[in-house]
Amino acid sequence: MSTLRTRPGKRTRRGAGTSTRPPLALALPALLAVAFLLLPLIGILVRTQWGELGAHLSSPGVVEALKLSLFVSLWALVLSLLLGVPLAWLLARVEFKGKALVRSLVLLPMVLPPTVGGVALLLGFGRRGLLGPWLEGTFGITLPFHTSGAVVAATFVAMPFLVISLEGALGGLRQSYEETAASLGASPVRVFFTVTLPMVAPGLIAGAALTWARALGEFGATITFAGNLPGTTQTLPLQVYLLLQDKPEAATSVSLLLLAIAMGVLIALRGRWTGTPVAGEASVARPVPEEPTAPDPGPTAGADGTAQPEGGGHWALHAVVTGFNELTLDAAPGTTIAVVGENGAGKTTLLRALLGLTPRAHAELRLGDIDVTALPPHKRQVAWVPQDGALFPHLTAVANTAYGLRARGVPRAEARREARAWLNRLGVLHLAGRRPAQLSGGQAQRVALARALAARPRLLLLDEPLAALDQTTRARVRHTLRTHLAGFGGVCLIVTHDPVEAVSLADRVLVLADGRALQDAPPAEVTRHPRSPWVARMLGRNAWPGTASADGLALSTGGRLVAAEALPEGAPALAIIPPEAVSVHRDRPGGSPRNVWPGTVREITAVGSRLRVLIASDEAPDLVAEITPEAAAELGIVDGARVWTSVKATEVTLVRL
Repeated sequence: MSTLRTRPGKRTRRGAGTSTRPPLALALPALLAVAFLLLPLIGILVRTQWGELGAHLSSPGVVEALKLSLFVSLWALVLSLLLGVPLAWLLARVEFKGKALVRSLVLLPMVLPPTVGGVALLLGFGRRGLLGPWLEGTFGITLPFHTSGAVVAATFVAMPFLVISLEGALGGLRQSYEETAASLGASPVRVFFTVTLPMVAPGLIAGAALTWARALGEFGATITFAGNLPGTTQTLPLQVYLLLQDKPEAATSVSLLLLAIAMGVLIALRGRWTGTPVAGEASVARPVPEEPTAPDPGPTAGADGTAQPEGGGHWALHAVVTGFNELTLDAAPGTTIAVVGENGAGKTTLLRALLGLTPRAHAELRLGDIDVTALPPHKRQVAWVPQDGALFPHLTAVANTAYGLRARGVPRAEARREARAWLNRLGVLHLAGRRPAQLSGGQAQRVALARALAARPRLLLLDEPLAALDQTTRARVRHTLRTHLAGFGGVCLIVTHDPVEAVSLADRVLVLADGRALQDAPPAEVTRHPRSPWVARMLGRNAWPGTASADGLALSTGGRLVAAEALPEGAPALAIIPPEAVSVHRDRPGGSPRNVWPGTVREITAVGSRLRVLIASDEAPDLVAEITPEAAAELGIVDGARVWTSVKATEVTLVRL
C-alpha cells in the first residue's frame, strides 16, 4: 500500500488531482451563476419583517391554506407512491416496445409549463374533457374546482420526481439479489417487497421527499385546473399570489416558510437525488477479518439440540439445453459436477438456463420424476449461489438463511430454528445476528451456502463460490463445502476456474467450449487426458495442438513433437506435457531425449516450494518447466537467460480431439 506524505497541517486526497487555481474565464461565470441563484433568496431574507413573522403566519387565511396544502401534498404523495413505484420498477426492470416513449411521458410534466399542464388536465378530466363526463356520470366525481382536483394537479407535476429517483436507484441495484431470492422460492411480488424495496429505500425516500416538496409548492396547474377557492383549492402558493396584491409583507413571510421547507428537504437529502441502494453501501463497508469458526459439529448436531434438517429426498437430473448452449446433462442424486471452460464458454449461461433466467438458452429440465420446464424460477426448487453470494444486506445472517424457508410458507419460528441449525452445521452460528457487511469473505460464503441448502433445493448451482476468497479461507470453505455436499440429495453444479476445486469437489468435470460439451468425465480422466488446451493449462499442463503423424505430432505452429504412443495419422490431437517432465539445460543436452529446443526465459514464478519457468522458443510453442530453486541457482536461470529444453518421448501424452 502506497503512503502519501504531506506537510503538517496539509491534507492530500488521493485521486483529487493537482491543486491549481481555476482559470478566471471559468471561475467568474461560475461565481456569477451562484450569485444569480442566491440573490433572490437573500432578497426574501432581507425583506422579511421578522417582528411580524408570527402574526403573518398565524393569520386565519394562511393557516387554512397551510392545512389545505399539507392535505393536498400528502395525498399527492400517496397517489405518487401507488402509481409511481410500479412505473419506476417497470422502466428499470422490463424491456418493452415504446419504453422510450413512456419515459418521455414521465419527464413531460417536468418540462411542461404548469399552466399548460392545467389546461391538459381540464381537457382530460374536466366536465367537457375526455374522461370527465364518464367520471361524473358513473361515480359522481367532479375534479375541477374541487379539492380532489388540486390533488390530481399536484400529483401530475410531482410524481415524475419519485419515478426518476426510484428508477435510478433500481438501475444501480444488481439484479443478482432479486434472482437469488427467486431461486430460493420467493414469488416476484415477495421479492419486490422483501428484497427490492428495502435495498432501494434511500432512493425511494429521496424521491418521496422531492415529490412531497414539489406538490406542496405547486401553483400553475392547480389554479388552472382546480381554481382558487378559499378552503377548497386555495393552497399556500395561491395564498402567496393573493397576498402579493394587498399585503406584500405577509406574502414575503409566507414565501419564507415555503423556502424554509424546500431547503429543509434538500439539506436532509444531502444531494442523494437518485438514492443509494443498500448494496452499494454494504459493498464499501470496512473489511472484516476472518475469525476462527467453531468446529463442524457433524451431520446430526443442530442448534439448541435440534435435529439436523434433512433434504427429504433424492433427485436425479436430466436436462436438455438448447440455444447458445447445446448439451444434454444426466446425473444421479448426490452427484457434483464441476463446470469449467474459458470466459464466454457458456458456463454462467448454463446455470441461468437451468434457473429459467435467460433467453439465450432454454433448458428442458427434469428433477427426479418432476418436469419443471414450464415452471417459473421461484417454483423450480433450484437454488443458486452467485459469485458474490448476494446476501441481502438489510437482513441478518439468520434471516438470510431462513429467507427461502419463509418464502415456501414455513412458519417464522420453525424457519429460524432450521436456519440456525444450518448455520451451526457450517460453523457460523455465532454470526447469526450479524449483517453481511459485518462478515468476512469466508463467513459470508458459508452463510450463502447455508441459505441455499436450507431452502431445500433439488438442484444446487454454485457460480464460482470461492473465487473472491484468499487461499487460506478458500481451503477452509472448500473443506466445509465438500463435507456438506456429500449428504446433499440432489445434483450440484459448480462453475470454477480453480483446478483444485474441480478435482477435490466434483465427481465429474464438464468442459464447455462455445456452449458445447467438449468433455464430461471424472476428474482423474480429465487430468490425465484433457481435451482442451485451456483445461490443460488450468491444470498446470503444457498443451500443444496439432495433427497426429507417424512418429508423434505435427504442431499447428510448425515443427514436430516425437511421442512414444501413436494416433491414427492425420487425426487432430493435443499433446500434454507435464511441467515437471521438462528438463532445462544451459547447453544442448545429449543422450536419449528426442525433443530438444533452444529458448529464452521469459518469466519465473514461485509455486509452493518450486519454480515455474516460462520459456519461449522460435522452434516450438511456449513451454513451462517446473524446477527447484536449487536447480535454478545452479543453472543461473534468470529472466532473459538463453537455455535449452528437452522432453522425453515417453513423457508426452497424445489426446485425440
